[in-house]
Amino acid sequence: MGKILIIGGGAMGSAFSIPCLENNNQVTITEPYNKIFIKNLASKKKFHPSLKLNLPKKLKFKYYTKNILKEKFDLIVIALSLAGIDFIGKELKDLRIKTPLLVLTKGLKYDKKKNKILTISNLFKNNYNASNVSVLKGPCLAKELAKKNKTSVIVANKNIKIAKMIGKKISTKYYIVEFSKDIIGVEICSAIKNLYAMIIGAGIHLNTSSNLFQKSLKEMKYLIKFFKGKDETTLGLAGLGDLYVSAAGGRNSKMGYYLGKGYKFEVAKKKFMPNDTVEGEQLAREIAPFILKKTNRKRIPLMINLLKSIIYNKKLKIN
Repeated sequence: MGKILIIGGGAMGSAFSIPCLENNNQVTITEPYNKIFIKNLASKKKFHPSLKLNLPKKLKFKYYTKNILKEKFDLIVIALSLAGIDFIGKELKDLRIKTPLLVLTKGLKYDKKKNKILTISNLFKNNYNASNVSVLKGPCLAKELAKKNKTSVIVANKNIKIAKMIGKKISTKYYIVEFSKDIIGVEICSAIKNLYAMIIGAGIHLNTSSNLFQKSLKEMKYLIKFFKGKDETTLGLAGLGDLYVSAAGGRNSKMGYYLGKGYKFEVAKKKFMPNDTVEGEQLAREIAPFILKKTNRKRIPLMINLLKSIIYNKKLKIN
């Protein structure tokens, strides 16, 4: 159906190649800096250490150079970590690439000069002159997608025709795509759910966690409205759906458990999760300067207490 370039050889980028290939696309994957992924993707078996399986033989791997962006593709998929967004944004800008972008990366950035929270699509548009950016979010675990377990995601673009065009290229019987015009709501939801998964994990017991779950949803609704997103997005795949998966298990929920046990963040990180990346921590440190000053604290007490516990290394209060 088309030619797709995936930039980012991590678990999600690699798993995403599977439905793309099954939908009769020519798919090329490249990895800019992770030497382990480069080594494995370049091998004949294409064994992925995170997914614990061999990727399809039809998947093409190319070593990353700037020239790869000059090739003609119908869609460029960004599957890098948040730290890699500025790198690839500059590369795309320098070459004036106009190919449609689909962003899998989750996260937010704080612009200190403008005192403003930016989504990933904002960054590409405002800082790197990208004109055609869609985002893909939702409750999708890379390992389950790689095994072709039934998965639902949402593609967002203010131009719904573009979102649906992308959906046709990537959807399969097990990879079901929904669509939304609320690109900012979808991005905000997909980012802050990591923080609320930590809060729900801090409940430890089901009764407490279920109470924190419903309170978290109320706070998410406030924040989505604050950032000009749509209320219904909170109850969709990028909000409630993704929150459920993250709260049920994963690194954020695991860290929340230790915080709920009374450990300070730095102690819990060093003692129990020294080698794990906790996405919620990274997001908390990024957005805390804005959230603590610009929002109505009374509307988001759970979020405020979590941010303080991470930023100031204090015990978490969830009452």
